[in-house]
Amino acid sequence: MTKRALLMVNRHARKGQKSLAMAVDILNDLDFELITVPIKNPQQLAESVRKHGSRVDLVIVGGGDGTLNAVVDSLVEQQLPLGILPLGTANDLARTLAIPLSIPQACKVIAAGHQKSIDLGWVNGKYFFNVASVGLSVNITQKLTRGAKRRWGILAYGFTALQVLSQSHALRAEIRLNNESIAVKTVQIAIGNGSYYGGGMKVAEGATIDDQWLDLYSLELKSWWQIFPLLWRFPQGQHGLLPWVRTLKSREIELYTDKPYDINTDGELTACTPATFRVIPHALSVFVPEFKQEVNLEYN
Repeated sequence: MTKRALLMVNRHARKGQKSLAMAVDILNDLDFELITVPIKNPQQLAESVRKHGSRVDLVIVGGGDGTLNAVVDSLVEQQLPLGILPLGTANDLARTLAIPLSIPQACKVIAAGHQKSIDLGWVNGKYFFNVASVGLSVNITQKLTRGAKRRWGILAYGFTALQVLSQSHALRAEIRLNNESIAVKTVQIAIGNGSYYGGGMKVAEGATIDDQWLDLYSLELKSWWQIFPLLWRFPQGQHGLLPWVRTLKSREIELYTDKPYDINTDGELTACTPATFRVIPHALSVFVPEFKQEVNLEYN
């Protein structure tokens, strides 16, 4: 049976330009009827979903986590399932969902039709997949250039983080959750919904994108050397074992800061403090592999 799909590919994604033609050919061979929209700026994503949503059965998005973040609100609004072609630098949502980086394999995952209902994070009216954060990661986002990501790939995040850390100052914040108020002095507060962010760092050990929880950590560093144990612990999600990292869990979190700070959601600046964060259970359906062991992930 022919499946009608809206295919949108971010041509500015790290592998976007050369992957569009390949994806179109493969999806046509897999019996998809496509409406194809090459994307030049993020605003086109939501506009295209609203324009074509009533004519398709699913939406396929080619790009990185920022591209997916730009389309998530319109997908929830239209209640359309999402197929992912991972074409970005970090591809953390694809990593969380075990979607292969190979375009032919990713297309086959979508064609197989196995869907997973996932939770979404929500902050001040904006949905997100992976993580929302204040502080250090916002400075990294502002400094990290498209050229650096194209040239260095995932290493660009590490280089930029080291540059930014030396210039970062602690912020004062109040975290309210579970009928408790906590005052902190921190360089970063991150609130995760998924499993991975920042190119493969774990939000928290054991965190999943369908566990109906938000996982918060606060980096309350006192000395520059404390970043090095963090680099070792982050990939396993064990940063909460360090005494200068506060970890908390809740379904709703309020965050107040001494002045307004930008909020980074999935690598894009989309909101600011003060902010309310919520987990929205089973908010979106995504096409995923039915059996993880049958696909070649190739993340490392």
